[in-house]
Amino acid sequence: MTIHSLVIQKLLSTNAHMGRRLVEHHFKVYTYGFRNGCAVIDSDKTLICMRNACDFMASLVRQKGRFLFVNTNSLFDEIVEQMTRKIGCFTPDAPWRLGGFLTNSSSPKKFRSRNKKIIFGPSQPPDCVVILDTERKSSVIQEASRLEIPIVSVVDPSMPLDTFKKIAYPIPAKDSVQFVYLFCNLITKTFLYEQKKMGLGKKEDETARKLAVQ
Repeated sequence: MTIHSLVIQKLLSTNAHMGRRLVEHHFKVYTYGFRNGCAVIDSDKTLICMRNACDFMASLVRQKGRFLFVNTNSLFDEIVEQMTRKIGCFTPDAPWRLGGFLTNSSSPKKFRSRNKKIIFGPSQPPDCVVILDTERKSSVIQEASRLEIPIVSVVDPSMPLDTFKKIAYPIPAKDSVQFVYLFCNLITKTFLYEQKKMGLGKKEDETARKLAVQ
């Protein structure tokens, strides 16, 4: 069995391919067909989109870009928290229905989170916003689009076209807990790999400087 086959098999085990009965016209390019009246998302295309998104994030890590991870589903809280802790990125614990979290980032603003804690919005706009559970009423997509910040987001077949067009790196998949865990694990490995390479590069530079001095 090839590596590609193994990855696809792992992807299928998360039920990421199980779509909805309602499929928007623009999403049909990502579907393989229908089963029992529900769309079947093409796992090959999901994998390609995941790779494209991770390649983009890897390039930003190398440029020391700022990331903002947004999760609106409490089922994913622990997964996202573990990921952001490992890679050292900011994730808000605030309801995104509160507008201005990004657009007011130049003047940090207090927000009350779901568990009643007071937190601050990011002091600078991020270079990328990653949304793991796209909530249509959420203001983050509108704000990021207005600021021309690239969005990486899991998308499902029922997402309206006007929202879909604002996402630079859409990942067609059912946002099951298993899939979000798989995607967050891939993001973590991408960050740690790039951070390790950068660390090795710094050590090599320091070694070269010491040898030059000697």
